[in-house]
Amino acid sequence: MDLVLDVADRNLLTPYVYPAGWPESEPFRQLLSLFVITNLGALTLYLLFGTFSYYFIFDHELKKHPQFLENQVRREIVYAVRSLPWISVPTVALFFAEVRGYSKLYDNIQDSPYGWTGVFLSMLSFLFFTDMGIYWIHRGLHHKLFYKRFHKPHHVWKIATPFASHAFHPVDGFMQSLPYHIYPFLFPLHKVTYLGLYIFVNVWTISIHDGDYRVPRLLRHIINGSAHHTDHHLYFDYNYGQYFTLWDKIGGSYKSPTAFEGKGPHDYLRKLREN
Repeated sequence: MDLVLDVADRNLLTPYVYPAGWPESEPFRQLLSLFVITNLGALTLYLLFGTFSYYFIFDHELKKHPQFLENQVRREIVYAVRSLPWISVPTVALFFAEVRGYSKLYDNIQDSPYGWTGVFLSMLSFLFFTDMGIYWIHRGLHHKLFYKRFHKPHHVWKIATPFASHAFHPVDGFMQSLPYHIYPFLFPLHKVTYLGLYIFVNVWTISIHDGDYRVPRLLRHIINGSAHHTDHHLYFDYNYGQYFTLWDKIGGSYKSPTAFEGKGPHDYLRKLREN
């Protein structure tokens, strides 16, 4: 995140926003800047990619499903926009630790002992590490001690739209993002790669709520896509994973998506029309 902060300082904050005598390295200034940047970035990612997905990928026929709520899209957006600033508070604390040099993020490819191979392997390990972390955190949030207070608000959306992707209780939203932030404190990761992966995971979160169940046949039971996550919203105890089905299979919570078996939401709507 220090790359983003540096660009913001150089092009906007130092020349136009902050007093000339306020050093860029001053901790409170960094915290304030990170809070603003994190919120603007999260809101932009959510609204930009959510809007694109809603208008160009999401099947609007799903809005006719009996479990699609009245004014649902508006409610999803309002809930997400209200939650994002609260989610950003602990997130900014972790970004601040990164900026102050406590993580294992590095600037140059040469700083990796394995060069470009190390960068590629770190991308794969990031995906598998965060998939594992999110699986167990997500499954834990379904425990009766936590579900009603923190995770149930996200399950209001049975037939989700892309705008449901970030419509979490703040505690729920931060906990499920925690593996992304923990990784660079445990393992070396290139800074630009980290930014790219951070954008990717936000876009992926939108994509598994977009109602587009198409997946290459060979990957249907490997990739955790929108069909899997829709069944999670509908049937509760299945498909907790983020990118892959691996941990659901290990943990005994895997369910073959109903959409792949002719029993999904689209099939239900077709039967309603036929009747």
